[in-house]
Amino acid sequence: MNAIGEFLRARRALVSPADVGLPDDGPRRVPGLRREELAAVAGVSVDYYVRLEQGRDRHPSPQVLDALARALRLGDDGAAHLHRLASPPRVTGGELPTGVRELVEHNGAPALAWGRRMDVLAASPLALALAPMYRPGTNLARAFSSTPRCVRCTLVGRRWPST
Repeated sequence: MNAIGEFLRARRALVSPADVGLPDDGPRRVPGLRREELAAVAGVSVDYYVRLEQGRDRHPSPQVLDALARALRLGDDGAAHLHRLASPPRVTGGELPTGVRELVEHNGAPALAWGRRMDVLAASPLALALAPMYRPGTNLARAFSSTPRCVRCTLVGRRWPST
């Protein structure tokens, strides 16, 4: 399940139509605003809002997030949380979020994290024991292209005859 969708559904259930100036048309199957009502109040299309809630569009603009935060009556903390959910930390260059680094380095299984240029950013002890070339700072593309074929195939779990 996607975090943005879960958050939006939970917050939508807490806002009644009367809270946003819409007529209350009687009892509802579920509490809170309908998707169509929230989309109208926020000024986004129903289709776009449904895609966000279902996780089919995970990169809404800051303006859309602000409109949804206003429509859902979120405070500053709630709006900031919605923005964080929509833009999770990304690995750029050689930086790795601390939580990801700790997860990889303390993993009991072979685990690696690498950046967009295939530089190893973190490796678990078991990954290093299996292949020392997985140490942080190694460029995987360069390492694999300079490794003999029989070793390279063994590292990825296949065994090919050397030619």
